[in-house]
Amino acid sequence: LPNEKKSGLRVSPEMFEKHLEYFSDNGWRFIKMSELDKFKNDSKVVAITFDDGYLDNYTKALPLLQKYNACATLYLVIDRHNNDWSIKKNPKHNSGILASEEKLSDQQIHEMLDSGVFELGGHTISHPYLPNTSIDAKKHEILECKNILETTFNTKVSSFAYPFGIYNAEDIEIIETSNFESAVTTDEGVVNCDTPFELKRIKASGKDNFFAFKLRVQKGFRGFI
Repeated sequence: LPNEKKSGLRVSPEMFEKHLEYFSDNGWRFIKMSELDKFKNDSKVVAITFDDGYLDNYTKALPLLQKYNACATLYLVIDRHNNDWSIKKNPKHNSGILASEEKLSDQQIHEMLDSGVFELGGHTISHPYLPNTSIDAKKHEILECKNILETTFNTKVSSFAYPFGIYNAEDIEIIETSNFESAVTTDEGVVNCDTPFELKRIKASGKDNFFAFKLRVQKGFRGFI
């Protein structure tokens, strides 16, 4: 929810509430990613995730999640302030928009955790483009992120989100050997717990209407409307 512009990766608070209402009214169980293994055999389970650490996760998403007795996992970048990581994937993306988006403070994150609504997941130190990163730098980005989050917020971090959703076998091995229990991608689809370090996600897109959202939930992808 960085802002209300239509985009493939952000939705308005009004649409987000419709999503929550849909899950709540149709008997879905809200879980955090750390609970995935516990409920992996249940058919109507939803784990809501947020990436990076935008302020609206606190000002807009938290109250709505509380309203519907829902919960979520926040995959947090450590160096998130004044950081436009989109240029690491494509230098042509240097618009300054990401750097100017307001990010969460540590105090706000503490409040989100204290509410019981949110848990934290790892998302690296600086949100690097992993294909262009050495193995030593990858290990530092992943392991140090986990250590900082657990120390700063006195919480266990058991899940990870690959920056840009891009990863390879080397990255999976680092995650597996770093005491993570799961990792999420940006590949679209319903979760298959047989591949816990390559979990798919259902996109919440500002370009979709509500019917398209329901198609994504039912099929794992948008389909045709």
